[in-house]
Amino acid sequence: MLSPSAGSEPLSLQPLLQAGVATDGARGGPLPEILRVRYGSDLAIPLRTDRPTVVSNFVSTLDGVVSYNTPEGAGGGEISGFFEPDRFVMGLLRSLADVVLIGAGTFNAAPHEAWTPDFIHPPSSLPFAALRRRLGLRPSPATAVVSGSGSIDLAHPAFGDPGVEMIVITTDAGVKRLAGQRVRTRADIRSMGDRVEPHDIIETLVYHGAELVLCEGGPHLLGHLLAARMVDELFLTLAPQIAGRSALVPRLSLVEETAFRLSDARWGRLADLRTAGDHLFARYRLTEGRHT
Repeated sequence: MLSPSAGSEPLSLQPLLQAGVATDGARGGPLPEILRVRYGSDLAIPLRTDRPTVVSNFVSTLDGVVSYNTPEGAGGGEISGFFEPDRFVMGLLRSLADVVLIGAGTFNAAPHEAWTPDFIHPPSSLPFAALRRRLGLRPSPATAVVSGSGSIDLAHPAFGDPGVEMIVITTDAGVKRLAGQRVRTRADIRSMGDRVEPHDIIETLVYHGAELVLCEGGPHLLGHLLAARMVDELFLTLAPQIAGRSALVPRLSLVEETAFRLSDARWGRLADLRTAGDHLFARYRLTEGRHT
């Protein structure tokens, strides 16, 4: 079952396992009734006191592919089958976030997209907006794009939305490349010098007032943050698809950071597991060591 039939009620997520989550000092908690019914419960994400909490959201096939890495199949939609409940969860997480963080590859693969709750799941735009108002958040999360080379298009429609703060985190060389486009933009373009390091990304987002950051990829950016121990939770949708591998066009896995070492491996505690149709929705709290 890849999606509900036309005209049918949308699928709600059914909880299979729920670990207790402290709501004190957490973002979220009680959801508007329509969102609570769709998600299957309330949702709270603990906030850190030393730096912004970083959670990541991905969809993967059964054999670990998160992107076909082709022009017609670069995003997660082809992986999930454009499954409506997965898009709902993406919107719900965006509605809790101060910033949606993406890499240049993710940005360039979606030339018409906006990284806002209402864009990914329009039917829930009103309750998403109500949730953000109740939490005292801006109408939309900021979008932060990481590109060391500056290889992004400032004419992308995301830069033209006055309701979304745009942040570009790049290098000195990237700033020069972006300046060469001669496109006027309201975006905050920040150079990190010769190289963008994970702590540079987090410090920039702290400057913009972020307490909860949602990383939506890509696999290189996620690997970079994981190796630096800067990802706190992983929301992972498992789609009932087997994608295989191709030697001609390497398909991307969840982590593609080439410098990711055995010592960088992260373990997680399963905090939540839900199902909708044949898709599984897992939530892991990432820790330092293996649990027995």
